[in-house]
Amino acid sequence: MFAVLAVTFPFFALVLCGWLAARLRVVPLSAIAGLNTFVLYFALPCLLYRFGAGTPLAQLLDPVAAGVYFGVALVLVAATVALTRRRWGWSDASFAALVTAFPNSGFMGVPLLVALVGPHSAGPVILTIAVDMCLTSSLCVALSRLGVGGMQGMAAALRQALRGVAANPLPISIALGAMASAWGWRLWAPLERSVAMLADAASPVALFTIGAVLARSQLDRHEAVAPREYLPLALVKLLVHPALVWAGGWLAMRLGLALAPATLVVLVLVAALPSASNVAMLVERFGAHTGRVAHIILVSTALAFLSFSALVAWLV
Repeated sequence: MFAVLAVTFPFFALVLCGWLAARLRVVPLSAIAGLNTFVLYFALPCLLYRFGAGTPLAQLLDPVAAGVYFGVALVLVAATVALTRRRWGWSDASFAALVTAFPNSGFMGVPLLVALVGPHSAGPVILTIAVDMCLTSSLCVALSRLGVGGMQGMAAALRQALRGVAANPLPISIALGAMASAWGWRLWAPLERSVAMLADAASPVALFTIGAVLARSQLDRHEAVAPREYLPLALVKLLVHPALVWAGGWLAMRLGLALAPATLVVLVLVAALPSASNVAMLVERFGAHTGRVAHIILVSTALAFLSFSALVAWLV
């Protein structure tokens, strides 16, 4: 356990540094958007491209792993919406479902799991990022509009979500990395070094930015939230989500589907990550309850230091 904590501690410490920097205004709140832009449009796409280009295409396009992971996401989304829609309405229930089913696999998962499990984990993690960004997010955004414009509002929101996916640099970089892996492309040497430098910056800046975004969400929030509205969902994210992924993977292997045990371990660890911080930006854009989502992200990130580390010590 101490060996695992020695690896995970620096990652969560960088998140804490970002949170403190924003809370103490060492980093102005207005600068956080710039940090987000750097990570989202420059550093993280380069990191995903490098890992994608160096990963066998079969790992990036593993239909069984994608089916297990997305199947569990559908179960979580359906259960969360069913249990909360009458109290909170379609919009808040849908985004509560998204923050419960969408782990922070982009900003935190790739560097953390590669450090803990090894380079072979990059393929399954990248696959989960594609599933969450293209499928789970689009589904929840579409569901959130059912209470506003019915089926027409849902269709319009789904089109808007898909346009956002098409313009998002992360799926684009994943696709380019997959093509580079399939056809053996190599970048021009000076360009490859530039990509490598940006990729190396992705992990520390992304983790620092997570903390800063969490602090900003707290400082900007004007909605009071009782613990019973966010703590159960944070625990579902950290405990129930990975348990369901393990159960789904076990069932797939029992049915004779080609799912490697090492891949299942990575999928379970991805599911055990805290909630994705970028869900808070979606919530703000669509006018849902920002306070609840911000609390779920903050609490799941704080508790994940112990829960995620314990799961790693058990599985790896």
